Amino acid sequence: MQILLIEDEIPAYKRLKQLLLKLVPAAQISTQIDSITAALRYLQAAPRPDLIFMDIQLADGLSFSIFGQFDIQTPVIFTTAFDKYAVKAFKVHSIDYLLKPIEEEALVQALDKYQRYYRQAPTALSQPTIQQLVEQLQQPTYRERFLVKTGSSLAYLKAEEVAYLYSDQSLVFARKTDGKQHHLDATLDQLEVQLDPTLFFRISRKAIIHLQAIQKIDNYFNGRLLLELHPPADFQTTVSRDRVNDFKAWLDR
Repeated sequence: MQILLIEDEIPAYKRLKQLLLKLVPAAQISTQIDSITAALRYLQAAPRPDLIFMDIQLADGLSFSIFGQFDIQTPVIFTTAFDKYAVKAFKVHSIDYLLKPIEEEALVQALDKYQRYYRQAPTALSQPTIQQLVEQLQQPTYRERFLVKTGSSLAYLKAEEVAYLYSDQSLVFARKTDGKQHHLDATLDQLEVQLDPTLFFRISRKAIIHLQAIQKIDNYFNGRLLLELHPPADFQTTVSRDRVNDFKAWLDR
């Protein structure tokens, strides 16, 4: 059995190889392939492997791009540090996924699934299925809620309840649609990439707003835009001049 390991972390590669040789002693396992470039070079030159274990994040990018450059007909088991919510979207389309650090029991189950479905029917993994997998893998997941303090208790704030987020004296706050606000233990830079960009837009270094919070838009001094938000903000909500074009494109998508 020929197994290809595409993994850029040496400890993860060694652990997976050790587990595979324990479970499948007769397996022939590739040397470490740690990048998209190396994977493509191997796939183009070497005989087709029976099974591929593929890390999602490699040294030179996301491994999804491999599928667009090479017609992979081999079954793939993904290894990933993503949490269980991020992998739900593609679980039904892949043989399996393994969360790092890889546990022996999970690997046994993945190999059993391969044996049951693909060793008996090697053509079962069609290219359309791979394409569906790649498309779903590339769909990002966005933050849905925030842990916040309410007095001496903890609660959670849904992202859909947030009208806007803003910074004030190095602290970050979320203002809810009902006017209440909560302190968040994060920076605006961190939140900007965690929130759904179809709903949230960073208008300036000071604020990120939700689409539904916008009540009125006026032209403003020096090429900027002045926004009227609901609930009203305690600071001037202007769209920075260098963000105006992106803001208009965001509204018009």
